[in-house]
Amino acid sequence: MFSAYYLHKSGWEVDVLEQGDLTDNCSFGNAGMITPSHFVPLASPGIVEQGIRWMFNSKSPFYVKPSVNPDLIRWGLKFVKSATKKHAEHSAGGLRDISLLSKELYHEFEKDADFDFGLTDNGILMLFKSPKVQEEELHLIEKAVNLGLDVQYLTPGECQKLQPDIELDILGAVHYRCDAHMYPNKLMKGLVKYLEAEGVNIHRNTEVIRINHDANKITSVSTRDKDFTGDAYLISGGSWSPGIAKLAGLNLPLMPGKGYSFMTHNPVKKMTIPFILCEARVAITPMNGSIRFGGTMEIGKINKQININRVKGIVESVPKYLPDFKLSVPEDKDIWFGFRPCSPDGLPYIGMSGKYKNLAIATGHAMIGLALGPATGKLIAEAFNGEKASMDIGLFSPGRYQ
Repeated sequence: MFSAYYLHKSGWEVDVLEQGDLTDNCSFGNAGMITPSHFVPLASPGIVEQGIRWMFNSKSPFYVKPSVNPDLIRWGLKFVKSATKKHAEHSAGGLRDISLLSKELYHEFEKDADFDFGLTDNGILMLFKSPKVQEEELHLIEKAVNLGLDVQYLTPGECQKLQPDIELDILGAVHYRCDAHMYPNKLMKGLVKYLEAEGVNIHRNTEVIRINHDANKITSVSTRDKDFTGDAYLISGGSWSPGIAKLAGLNLPLMPGKGYSFMTHNPVKKMTIPFILCEARVAITPMNGSIRFGGTMEIGKINKQININRVKGIVESVPKYLPDFKLSVPEDKDIWFGFRPCSPDGLPYIGMSGKYKNLAIATGHAMIGLALGPATGKLIAEAFNGEKASMDIGLFSPGRYQ
């Protein structure tokens, strides 16, 4: 949607073809964090070994469902190849730059759109309980400082002063003051309303079934009822993007990473700064007077089943860090789930396709899609307009696996 926003702002007439009804896409259940702190890609050193151990625990934070699916096997081999120290170090600067750009653009958008979506600049707190993770976080602090990020190590007492109403059982914390958070539900509803008021044509329940091309140019896209023609085209279908790209003869390695979240309303304890529980990989965010709990990354096929053990894993982890948070496993109707589009190297695909001179791709953002939305949209608009990019996007080339 932010691509539509920036393209419209720069003078394009924009049609958005959406296979759903825009009431419950992946961004709605997001933890709502804007995270320059997330400069380490999903494919990073140690994740493969840790992931193998987690595969034997149905409540674990990260899980790859065993399958003979050829796409998963090919994705997995690329993921293993990418999970190196060299890749993580090579990616850090680009991930920092796009996150900081997005944070800046969120503030500009807030002023331009003139509606409240809870944008708050007080950072996030990484809470940890074990000496092993403490050592890892201290190492990341050093890297963050070298990257120019605003970050501070906190003792349990120092962390407690920032959240005085919440009892903490931790070994320490890291405050990434460079981060921010928002309420995704208000953002998404407000953004759609804003775009339609500005004249962007949003076609709901409109699935693309064919992409027509002539040599190196897309000529039109077809739905079941209509053909759409234009000067330029963008594939930005989240976890459904590989299927759309295939219609154009493109290979886009991507797997859906299923995540869960749920809300507690009218909480007794007042929370003002989001938490990430490091060992548990659980995110906790204050939103609109409520608190959202989210986590897990389950790599596998898109499905509508709720794996309640994954949700139990989130519920059971919280009081280990926050003893006075007594959570119950929510009913199915109160559990949100969505599919994060995960590339094999943990980096998004942003830019022109390479095969077609008028086709761009924007997907593969994994768990930071909402965080990187404005930056991605602006970079796509710059690419279509032939303008100098706001940052180097070579790292995110959609053709890197072609």
